[in-house]
Amino acid sequence: MSAWPFPFPPQVRDWIVALGVTAALLATAVSEQPPSRPADLVGYVLLASSGLLLAAGRRRPVPVLITIGLCEVGRQAVGLGVPAVAFPFAVYAAMRAGHRLVSVLACVSILVALPFAVPAAGDGLGSALERSRSVLEIAWLVAAAAAGEALRQAERRADDAVRTRDEAARRRADEERLHIARELHDSLTHQISIIKVQADVAVHVARRQREDVSDTLLAIQDAAREASRELRATLGALRDDGTAPPRGIAQVPDLVDRSRAIGLDAVLTLEAGGHDLPAAVDRTAYRVIQEALTNVARHAGATTVRVDVAVGAEGLVVQVDDDGRALPGVPPALGTGLLGMRERVAALGGRLRAEPRAAGGFTVRAEIPAGPQAPTAGPPPPTAGPPPPTAGPPPPTAGAGADAAGHAEPAS
Repeated sequence: MSAWPFPFPPQVRDWIVALGVTAALLATAVSEQPPSRPADLVGYVLLASSGLLLAAGRRRPVPVLITIGLCEVGRQAVGLGVPAVAFPFAVYAAMRAGHRLVSVLACVSILVALPFAVPAAGDGLGSALERSRSVLEIAWLVAAAAAGEALRQAERRADDAVRTRDEAARRRADEERLHIARELHDSLTHQISIIKVQADVAVHVARRQREDVSDTLLAIQDAAREASRELRATLGALRDDGTAPPRGIAQVPDLVDRSRAIGLDAVLTLEAGGHDLPAAVDRTAYRVIQEALTNVARHAGATTVRVDVAVGAEGLVVQVDDDGRALPGVPPALGTGLLGMRERVAALGGRLRAEPRAAGGFTVRAEIPAGPQAPTAGPPPPTAGPPPPTAGPPPPTAGAGADAAGHAEPAS
């Protein structure tokens, strides 16, 4: 919440207020009580200090409140009777920060101390009370405290409204995601299962009767198996409510082991460096590696794959290289897997590069920062790509084009 007409940063606004108050106090002091003795110089220093300290009121409200109060009492003791304008500003800042008890105690303390500080300048007690009331009116303190508390309550209500709106949006998104999952399950799972079962039975019967199995039937069987696997992965992603065990860099060796299990010569280089990563960055790196390895196994026709992970204080770099069929100069197809990886990395302020290598094969490189632009709360959007396969990669079907992650396949 800000009523300023210009979009100045908070620190700049604080300095504008502090300099303005200081200038007003010094101008008032010079016009009403020009410096004529050495003690006045001390009072002027305390007066300027009380105004300039307001620049730190947002960051350190309690120390600023106490210090300004001491400056006000000190300059009254040396006989500089300028109204204590800076102190109500400090009370306002402390109340806005939620330090109500400290603010009340500071106000009571200075109201009690001012009448006793004035006689130290040589005046009598009767005139001291009158002079202290002219220096600091109780109404100023009440108004400053009320304004600070009112703004604090308004900001809290605004924060609660934003939080409630975000929670409602997340709840609606979760409900819509579950609705889509139910619709997909009800409309597609049964039909795909029937196609898969019928194709499996037809192939089994043909082989038992020692008949040649047509390529079309084998293609139907493979397509049904692949569609069933991808549908299960999609339904799992849609139903994921964030309660599943977290996946991150620590689970990358398991992904590499799965690649080795299906016949790939997989090599992993992991440089953790002892740095902790935000949960969203950790999870996104895992998903990028998972999608890249899945596409290597399914489409690239590769025999070796190398996974490099380097974690530093500024973020991490993930690179997956294979020696598959991708040719230099052939642009990758923007499939669902590549788009999903780009969206995940871009949402965290990172960059993703996926392209054929000059020496042949394909490379996927993601650079994800771990600084303020990397959010740490809330699950990232699910990718459409399935998890790494646990069995060997399916044979390419006739007429296959570019794969989901951009590995260009020649059409048979």
